[in-house]
Amino acid sequence: MDQVMDWDAYCSLHKADDGGGLLDATKIIRSGSLAELVRFVMLLPDGERHLYVIEKAGDHRLGYGEIAALARRNDLPSA
Repeated sequence: MDQVMDWDAYCSLHKADDGGGLLDATKIIRSGSLAELVRFVMLLPDGERHLYVIEKAGDHRLGYGEIAALARRNDLPSA
């Protein structure tokens, strides 16, 4: 069984290669709920999706593989 996902959790979108670090907050491209950012990344052209990561609270970065897996979940809220 899938774990319950907090789709409303505040997250930020970053370039995958931005290096993170001390100035990480200045490199945010977009912010919003986890659901919003998953949908946003999946609307990008196929060749660009891997260029982005979603950062959740606690410094966990979701790469494209994790984002795509979340997008396939039945419980992803619609826009």
